[in-house]
Amino acid sequence: MLAHRLLRSTAPVALALAGAAHAQAPQAQPPAGEPSITTAPAPADPEPAGGEVTVTGTRLRQPGLQSNSPITDVSAAEIRLQGATNIENVINRLPQVTAAANENVSNGSDGTARINLRNLGDNRNLILVNGQRLLPVQANDVNFIPGFMVQRIDVVTGGASAVYGSDAISGVVNFILRDDLDGVRGDVQYGFAAHHNDNSGLRDLVRRNGYANAPNSPVDGQRLDANLAVGKNLGDRGNITAYFGYRDVKPIIQANRDVSACALDPTDNNSAYACGGSSNNMYGLFQPLTGPNAGTAYNNTRDGQKTWVPYNSSFRYNTAPLNYFQRSDVRYTAGGFARYEFDPAAELYGSAMFMDDHTFSQVAPSALFQGTTYTINCDNPLLGQQQGQLLCGSAYGSGATQDLFIGYRPVAGNARPRRDDLRRIDYRATAGLRGEIARGIGYDVSGLYSRALFRETYMNDIDSARANRGLQVVSVNGTPTCTSVVNGSDPDCVPLDVFRYNGIADSAFGYIYQPSSTRGLDEEQVYSGSINADLTSYGVKLPWADQGLGVVLGVEHRREKLRFTADALSQQKGTTESFGQFHVTEFFSEVRLPIAENRPFAEELSITGGYRYSDYSNLSKGVSTYKGEVSWAPIRALRLRGSYNRAIRAPNISELFAGQQIGNVSAQDPCSGATPLASAERCALTGVTAAQYGRIIACPTDVCSALGGGNPALRPEEADTYTAGVVLSPSFLRGVSLSVDYFNIKVRDYIASIPTSLTISQCVATGDPFFCSLFKRDPRNGALFGENGYVVSTTQNTGSLQTSGIDLGLNAAVPVGGLGRVDLSLVGTWLNELVTEPLPGLGSYDCKGLFGPTCGQPSPEWRHQARLTWTTPDDKGAVSLNWRYIGATRLSSNTADPFLAGDAYTLNSRIGTYNYFDLAFTATVREGVSLRLGVNNLLDRDPPAIVQGLLSAFGNGNIYPGVYDVAGRSFFAGLSAEF
Repeated sequence: MLAHRLLRSTAPVALALAGAAHAQAPQAQPPAGEPSITTAPAPADPEPAGGEVTVTGTRLRQPGLQSNSPITDVSAAEIRLQGATNIENVINRLPQVTAAANENVSNGSDGTARINLRNLGDNRNLILVNGQRLLPVQANDVNFIPGFMVQRIDVVTGGASAVYGSDAISGVVNFILRDDLDGVRGDVQYGFAAHHNDNSGLRDLVRRNGYANAPNSPVDGQRLDANLAVGKNLGDRGNITAYFGYRDVKPIIQANRDVSACALDPTDNNSAYACGGSSNNMYGLFQPLTGPNAGTAYNNTRDGQKTWVPYNSSFRYNTAPLNYFQRSDVRYTAGGFARYEFDPAAELYGSAMFMDDHTFSQVAPSALFQGTTYTINCDNPLLGQQQGQLLCGSAYGSGATQDLFIGYRPVAGNARPRRDDLRRIDYRATAGLRGEIARGIGYDVSGLYSRALFRETYMNDIDSARANRGLQVVSVNGTPTCTSVVNGSDPDCVPLDVFRYNGIADSAFGYIYQPSSTRGLDEEQVYSGSINADLTSYGVKLPWADQGLGVVLGVEHRREKLRFTADALSQQKGTTESFGQFHVTEFFSEVRLPIAENRPFAEELSITGGYRYSDYSNLSKGVSTYKGEVSWAPIRALRLRGSYNRAIRAPNISELFAGQQIGNVSAQDPCSGATPLASAERCALTGVTAAQYGRIIACPTDVCSALGGGNPALRPEEADTYTAGVVLSPSFLRGVSLSVDYFNIKVRDYIASIPTSLTISQCVATGDPFFCSLFKRDPRNGALFGENGYVVSTTQNTGSLQTSGIDLGLNAAVPVGGLGRVDLSLVGTWLNELVTEPLPGLGSYDCKGLFGPTCGQPSPEWRHQARLTWTTPDDKGAVSLNWRYIGATRLSSNTADPFLAGDAYTLNSRIGTYNYFDLAFTATVREGVSLRLGVNNLLDRDPPAIVQGLLSAFGNGNIYPGVYDVAGRSFFAGLSAEF
């Protein structure tokens, strides 16, 4: 399990619900003209004292200020229309976003939900709440966000480090939460999935392999979300708002879907599906490392007799059915916001947020896994005669010992699936004082403290050390007894009979099943102070402009700390403890100069600049970030905007200080098997000896090992972001707006580990000594998995990342006479390039339109989300249809690019275009009370089935569950009331 063992610590879219103008505050029933998703100039926050406004992407506060960066705004209405109880699902529908950690990732999950803008990584965008950091970036989890309190979500794509500091390379996601409730608001929603399994090809395949097919029409994945908020205005001086939330999500297991009922592998010619699985099978595989038959793989027979036969693929175990597609989850949230103005010069404000999220992931039962060296004594009374002779030869019956790999997965008796108990408890508090000390001049001083606690308990996992003791058994007065009991080193040892199917006694399960636990703590403190001045009233302005110079000056100090601990068993399994901390002091400024306003060919012409200097305690010198922006509206209906940003991302604590350890990764060893895919000469470069070639054991289930971990010598990443766009709001088409924005982002010295699949393919294809030197093969047998065989994949400053493309946004509100109104909103992204240069000067590869082992999740050339809504004339009812479009992609390993090329596949060579349709109904039941009903994935379309060896990060269950819908058709019903 990647996260468990490797680094634990470590849209054409939306429409109006009811009209064309953006609602500035949420209401129980969205008013006429509220668009669900917009890409027009960013809306402002509610006005603070002095009539100033705040826009995401800038700290300047001036009347009429609009963003010069592309912003997609998702309203509270859109969240309700989607029936979303997980806020990351709303964000992941946007075409600018590629799914990261989410509720549909089980194997390797750390329980979080994250956001990945522009497919540059979830660590390269900054998550804000009301303009302030959510949590330490390595601990970000949008489960923390109370969805029913969201007023809107601003998604700013493009660098913003000069404004917000490190991490805002690909952009910023700012959750604007409601903090002005005067009354009581309640919301409850229930939903479930009801999928029809009718994939005849996959059902025939599963049946032919003797496995159970998925039920015809399962109903599962039930969701209950209940929330309550209360608020009170304190005259006209302030407000107190508090909220409470509860969410309960039931699991979906892979056995309940055709696409995942068996672990899919390709046939020998890579042209059709085969039910694969793990060689760590339920009958028991044995691979002697010493003795007369070293290198030969045997398997227990199926009849329960103590007899070995040569291993073949028919013994493989189907690992799929018990795995979770959707994790079970219970979440409690609570928090509040308060503000009180003592005087225009002194408004005290603050907030508190809390979350307790408890989720379980589940995967196939544990095993005595190949890769661990086990020892068996040749006079073991549980060893069958034929087995003993094959293992020990003439030494059978003596006290000699032999080493071997064992792949034995008990599935009967007291055997249970492995479960990862993941609990996250997060706290966040802010406090500040702000006000206007002179006309147009204000200040803001604030502090933020956040704390993320992570508790993980891995259950029903076999302790390999105990299993090894249970395998060393002698006869004491005719009773099989552990050698460790005889010598007193472990009086609790129970003999382990793995030499026949279903041979392990119930008492032995209690001995070998041992839970392991880890704990993580991330803390962040932020202290910030700024002065914001609009110098219009002081006459500091150009003669052609109505507004004057706007200036921000500020300082910020941030401290972060991480501590990760593991119990003795976790450390025995390879988990390492870690601790680290750093602090940074930053000085920032921002200036806006209006050049001309309300002039011929210059309704608005302005330039904006920003600068930030950051002094990190762990870096030898400070770093600078800066930006320049221009906005020109020659007429009211046309606005041109452009920006340049130099952004940085300093390495986070996990990347710096995480302990190095061996974990599992999806990969294939081309030097394994009797007829290796790679030549003996190429394999020799990876450490394969002549004696090992043709006898190396393949990585079980296409899972090899990699050494990952932190690197204290990392340098900051640097990025250049360019954007240029146009916004059209023609007066002759009232209610219609169109925005087109170009983006180009390049990240240099990006912090990452080199993907194991890339290391393998590059060494085999080119013989490059850099890549070949990263192989550390097991010296005994050349294996590339287990305790002694792995690929080095620690973090380092590597090459560059670059992406560019065009975002398109369209919003329209069209009255239809006495029949009400029709609203349309569309957000789409055309991807021009998604280029990775693994190491400087080594060359690069482009994942545009591709998916696969190196490129990862699909990166289609075009994605969009569009919503069409009809609203009744009295604004008391609406019907809304949403269209999600995901363009076609091709398999990266089928390309000629040497960085991507691999085995040729006819199967999965292409994932076709995917269209999903969602239908929602809303109605006002009575004043202040609204009902919503909806169906997502209306046509119940199956996701594309992908063989497990072609999946990469965030791929499981034979699909990419964050990109394609895994639940099938799902229903929801919700009720909101505000009084």
